[in-house]
Amino acid sequence: MIETERLILRVWREEDAIVMHAIGQDARVMEFFGPLTDLQAARDFVAGQIVNQAIFGHCLWPVERRPNGRLLGYCGLNPLPKAIAPDGAIEIGWKLAHDVWGQGYAREAAQACLDWGWANLTIDSITAITAHANVRSWGLMERLGMTRCPDEDFDHPNLARGDPLRAHILYRIARPA
Repeated sequence: MIETERLILRVWREEDAIVMHAIGQDARVMEFFGPLTDLQAARDFVAGQIVNQAIFGHCLWPVERRPNGRLLGYCGLNPLPKAIAPDGAIEIGWKLAHDVWGQGYAREAAQACLDWGWANLTIDSITAITAHANVRSWGLMERLGMTRCPDEDFDHPNLARGDPLRAHILYRIARPA
């Protein structure tokens, strides 16, 4: 679907759930996402993204490394839940295996997703959210040209009071002129 110099962002396959389960079992990856994911949660995630692709024409796509076809994780565009963004904002999100962090894959995939969004969606902006403590994601958002919107920070409605991941921050990037 989307190709970059080193990556392919493609449609999901049911068997991708095995790799997403492995990625979701790494505490370093899941530090700001919540509990480690079991195999059924990984299957449900993949099935949900297949549905999103069918409904919206986009989703959090699997990110594959071109030379060897290794599934590295995901990156893509999804509507934010109404409880977070009643205006129907589109979110960019990513999650990659820990052993490929720091190699520029997340930025390469995210930039390709932003470019795809501007070319294919009639939206004025794209949003990104993360747990307040996830400084690594802040950095990527800023390298992508996104701007922090502190007046739109929020407590994630799916997380209990006292959960250290509940406080979330919001970044946004406007459609290029």
